[in-house]
Amino acid sequence: MRTAGFFSMKIPKEWGGKGFSTACVSAVLVKLATHCTDANATVAVPNSLGPGELLVRYGTDRQKEYFLPRLADGTLIPCFGLTGPHSGSDATSLIGSSGVVEEREGVLGVRASFKKRYITLAPVAGVVGIGLDLKDPNNLLGGKGEEGFTVALLERGHEGLDMGPRHIPLNSAFMNGTVEGEDVWIPMESILGGQERAGFGWHMFVECLAEGRGVSLPAGSIGAARSVASVVGAYTRVRKQFKVPIAEFGGIQEALADAASDGLVCIAGGDLMNSIVDNHEAPMVISSIMKQNCTERGRRIVEKGMDIAAGSAICRGDNNYMAQAYMSLPIAITVEGANIMTRSFQVIGQGLTRCHPHMLELIYSLQSDEPDAVDKFGTQLKKVIGHGAENFALSIGRGIKSSFQVKTRSKDAYKHGDKLLQHHEDQLLRLSANFALTADLCFTLGGKLKFEELLMGRLADAMGAIFLGYSTLHFYHNNRGLEGLEAVTEHAMLRLEREAQQALEAAQQNFPGPLGGVASGVMGLACFPLGGFTKPYKPPRDELTKEVSNLFTKPSEINSMFTELIYTAPEGERHQISELLRALPLVCEADAIASACRKEKREPTADEQATLSKAEAVRDKLIQVDVYEHATEEEAQPGYVRPAIQGTEEMFSTSDVKNFAKYA
Repeated sequence: MRTAGFFSMKIPKEWGGKGFSTACVSAVLVKLATHCTDANATVAVPNSLGPGELLVRYGTDRQKEYFLPRLADGTLIPCFGLTGPHSGSDATSLIGSSGVVEEREGVLGVRASFKKRYITLAPVAGVVGIGLDLKDPNNLLGGKGEEGFTVALLERGHEGLDMGPRHIPLNSAFMNGTVEGEDVWIPMESILGGQERAGFGWHMFVECLAEGRGVSLPAGSIGAARSVASVVGAYTRVRKQFKVPIAEFGGIQEALADAASDGLVCIAGGDLMNSIVDNHEAPMVISSIMKQNCTERGRRIVEKGMDIAAGSAICRGDNNYMAQAYMSLPIAITVEGANIMTRSFQVIGQGLTRCHPHMLELIYSLQSDEPDAVDKFGTQLKKVIGHGAENFALSIGRGIKSSFQVKTRSKDAYKHGDKLLQHHEDQLLRLSANFALTADLCFTLGGKLKFEELLMGRLADAMGAIFLGYSTLHFYHNNRGLEGLEAVTEHAMLRLEREAQQALEAAQQNFPGPLGGVASGVMGLACFPLGGFTKPYKPPRDELTKEVSNLFTKPSEINSMFTELIYTAPEGERHQISELLRALPLVCEADAIASACRKEKREPTADEQATLSKAEAVRDKLIQVDVYEHATEEEAQPGYVRPAIQGTEEMFSTSDVKNFAKYA
């Protein structure tokens, strides 16, 4: 990997890197995830959380000249040390990682102590970016740089640096461990960006985390989504129970359709997020939505796949293409801000003021010492009130209009692309107005909002569903004409709209605070003005669920689109995923032949029988699970007898009757 350039995809070509776009990096990570989650994690870090891109943007000339070529050719493997024992999801608190500016022998530097853990690639890294809380009690910086979050670059072997011990995250093999140091001397030239960038770590962190949370982690879920929809879909056509492919069972269809539409949501969200980052934006709120939503949907997708694949998914071995993702997704859900914290705190905690068109300016006016601060506050307050009133009116008007649209819409309206887009855009506009009004009402809580995490979690659900809804429509708009895309888009949008509605309804029913009853009443009147009639969003109908499932259990254009980034081995090489995908057309052809013979009450022709026999042999091969003579080194020893068998033999040794035949 290091010599092939996998660790330097984001480093510009002039420094020896690949110079890939974010979309290209995401595609590589997705493909790796379909084959090996450990490879995905190993490649993700240098291209998002590693200091390579930060060096390109902020490094001094000397730092760029030294580090970038060595990162590009793989001489140095990078990692980023932020999380500590007492700073997990609040990693930027930097508790236990501090530095003090000092001068030694005329050289300005930092005396730092730090304890980092959960640092991916740390056990093998050659250079680490360390996040520190920098203090300058003696004002030695002299106005060149500031106190606060600072990033230092340290190479393995730096005096006092210890980065050898290793964690083992569940069953994963990727390198992850600790980075520690006590009273480590760091010269100013080793501060990323030099002394001028001391205290600038928050900005670096935001950019770094936007790619890690918004691109790299979702890529793993996108890989899982592609694999489950297409590969498990093929398995359902290969696997028979009661002489019928399990693809025809309603329970299987429901699980597969949900996995497929969740998969489309993840793919669409990733597509839009990649474009945002490639446009040189680093949106913290959207990256948090992507991280929390895509990894959670990824978990649901894999769980559906496990349920469908059943026994073949729980027996470990080369034939099992589900277990690795199943055991790895909890790691993705935990890292870079645990999903519980991201959902119930970060999305709305950061997004409520940043996404509001006037609130940030209102806060600035309160903090301002300028002579016109009071006038500015008054102006912004009027805008905030006007914004709330406008959202109130929009919520009522759009709520009634959209509810009538849903109630009068035909079952097959989604088959017409323009109508599909227009309908769901209208629903998202209604939900956006509902959300905006609810956000305005949240300001009645004042500073206590940050402690109302149940409310913030529900609003994060609504905001995430709305964003991913727009992402899904954006993806549909860009890929129209793909067979089956309308049905899967419709299925996804119906579920997202229902998610948003349920989240807003739960928020309305449980609005907290001294004015919670008033806020709940206002929200109910605006969001659901006609009661149940204005809560129109229902789960997808069974006919649509069956249609979506059928698209992934038979060859189709959207199925082919899902398989585009799935790793497949060369013909003849044993690889369960590849063989299942290649088997799908054959078993479908065989099923069609068998059905025709039954309907026509005839025997198959010689050619048809050859196809049936070939399909049966493939089926028999692909449903097999791995079997081992021994599972441990101890069992492999000559003469080893399992304790339970040995116990049985000992108990029989005292009996006159050794077996049933002798008893008879």
